[in-house]
Amino acid sequence: MKICVLMKQVASEDSPLSINNNSIDQSSLNLVTNEPDSYALEEALLIKEKTNGEVVICTLGPESSQQVIKDGLAKGADRAIHIICDELETMSPLDLAKIITKKTENENFDLILSGLQSNDFGYSQLGILISELLNYSHASLVMGTEINDNILKVKKELENGWFQWSELNLPCSLSIQSGINQPRYATLKGIMSVKNKPVDKVDFKDLGVSQNPGYRIDEISVPEKSKETQIIE
Repeated sequence: MKICVLMKQVASEDSPLSINNNSIDQSSLNLVTNEPDSYALEEALLIKEKTNGEVVICTLGPESSQQVIKDGLAKGADRAIHIICDELETMSPLDLAKIITKKTENENFDLILSGLQSNDFGYSQLGILISELLNYSHASLVMGTEINDNILKVKKELENGWFQWSELNLPCSLSIQSGINQPRYATLKGIMSVKNKPVDKVDFKDLGVSQNPGYRIDEISVPEKSKETQIIE
């Protein structure tokens, strides 16, 4: 079982936000691994232990995203792909999906796991778009997985406390819901092994993917606090 886990570096929830030249000042941010992606990595590691597979981390982001890769490798991933990009803020979810697909399409992954959404942009679209571009089956809001032969059973979260079990053919892409498992901590042995695990680094511009976000950002501003009461007669 060959598994790819999409992981992203984001600002922590308590990071101060300051605007500089109509963009967020990156120097003031405390950067961490996107929390929903940690659940996707843990699920991939659990599947690997059951199937004797391989887990590959794929990160699209600036050089600082190396920390996300190191954390994932320390927890048990086997290798990593780092697509270097400093222009995430100007890209649409489709642009991001095309870039990741271009780099990973020849890897022939059986499974691609991603967190349900990122804590910064919150598009909740990347896993679905990648499945369409690769012609993979897809399930979202996944709260459980079972693999028998070439059939994958997934437990999907519905509304009002209801769940649904579905069967998917491999290969497939899954968007993992937070809370599906308990992410592990890196061990000392895992941390020491990071330096021996390969990281494939490539600049996204070298992939030759055309971009067309379909929109432009005119202004970025911090929300203003206000209080207004309307009385409806």
